[in-house]
Amino acid sequence: MDTEQLLTFEHIVREGSFSQAARILNLSQPTMSTRIQTLEEEVGGALFVRGGRKVALTERGESFLPYARRALEILAEGREVAQLTQEGKRGRVTIGTLESFSGGFLAATIAEFHHSHPEVEIFVRTGHSQQVEQMLYDGVARLGLIGWPFLNPDLTTLLRFREPLIFVAPPQHPLAQQSYVQAEDIHIHAAPLLLVQKGFALSEVLTHIHPHPERTMELPVHTARELLRQGIGAAFITRSAIAEELASGQVVEIGVQDITPSYRESALVRLSRNHALPAASRDFIRVLRQQADNNYQINA
Repeated sequence: MDTEQLLTFEHIVREGSFSQAARILNLSQPTMSTRIQTLEEEVGGALFVRGGRKVALTERGESFLPYARRALEILAEGREVAQLTQEGKRGRVTIGTLESFSGGFLAATIAEFHHSHPEVEIFVRTGHSQQVEQMLYDGVARLGLIGWPFLNPDLTTLLRFREPLIFVAPPQHPLAQQSYVQAEDIHIHAAPLLLVQKGFALSEVLTHIHPHPERTMELPVHTARELLRQGIGAAFITRSAIAEELASGQVVEIGVQDITPSYRESALVRLSRNHALPAASRDFIRVLRQQADNNYQINA
């Protein structure tokens, strides 16, 4: 049983005539007859009553007709989905990311991408760097957002992002009462210093501050943001991670005079051995780059 047989059957029923269906399909009568005979062999008996002036379905034909039409509809839908997937309008985008990257510009990217690609499914999974790499190996994710540099030779960098760490505190915090502070001020008055987005960039900053262990809290970025909103602590953090609180005035940015600006670097990666990315993933990368332009220095 194939699509041509089903189309022929459905057209004969719709037109009420073998000859009219043949004209519409641009087929010869022998070809029409062969298709129907082959189809009848597949379903186990006659579909049309032979001998009458008008086309009439047998009981078998009447019972088979809705299934033939449903099959044709599903096949047509499948062709459409396949074409839209090729164009990036359907399909799936899967991303593994560090928890600290899951908000900010990634969330903004997902929102923007959904507006332009509402039919595309999006799956985001979070974990530490090794877990994200394993997601790529397991096929759970096609794209990974991890810290840079990385040592895994199986990964190909698609985009690199570089964003400065800024020092922030609630407006009522003692350190927020002046436009600029020194590393020693942070050492004494942060109380507590919230350690978030740990990595090479933050480690470089901490070498200047030498924070007291009893005056620090190591926290996930979402927890640190909530403490800052409640007026507790101060932190070095990327601007995109704290953008909402900065805009609303819940935290303020404070300049640090004697610490060289430090940058958090990350990379969007994929497995090198995989085939070319689907169109939907390529479109997502384009939107990601556009969203990141506001806060990041980007290297393709």
